[in-house]
Amino acid sequence: MTKPDRRLMKSASRLYAVQALFQMEASDVSLDAIREEFVTHRFGAETEEGEFLEGNVNLFETLIFEAVNNQAKVDQMTDRALVAKWAIDRIDPTIRALFRAAGAELIVAKTPPKVCISEFVDVAKAFFPEGREPSFVNAVLDHMAREVQPDAFT
Repeated sequence: MTKPDRRLMKSASRLYAVQALFQMEASDVSLDAIREEFVTHRFGAETEEGEFLEGNVNLFETLIFEAVNNQAKVDQMTDRALVAKWAIDRIDPTIRALFRAAGAELIVAKTPPKVCISEFVDVAKAFFPEGREPSFVNAVLDHMAREVQPDAFT
């Protein structure tokens, strides 16, 4: 049995975090319940639709816990990055979940901002392969990252 690729596990965890945050908002599921569902039933699971990648549990938990704990801060940061008249509550719920997960990673993780942006743009591409959303996500996350970690861009 080969050892799972750590980078792929982190990428999968970011995607799962967006899915979990979306699901929490859409169905009013608790943080603990959603964490349990993903870690127990999705990470590495095999279903009729295919096989789910194994995730990095620590990164997944950090993203969802910090997104919930810092939601007001992340939402305000997102609002500042959005074009005038586009409040975060007008954004597609999947993109909103993505901004919350990415914002949490930018605030608390040691991930370089450019890596975080690239990873979440890839998540946007997974959800919106044909749309303009990945470019929108890139622009907003770039603004957010410059606010949180300005020294990384000098």
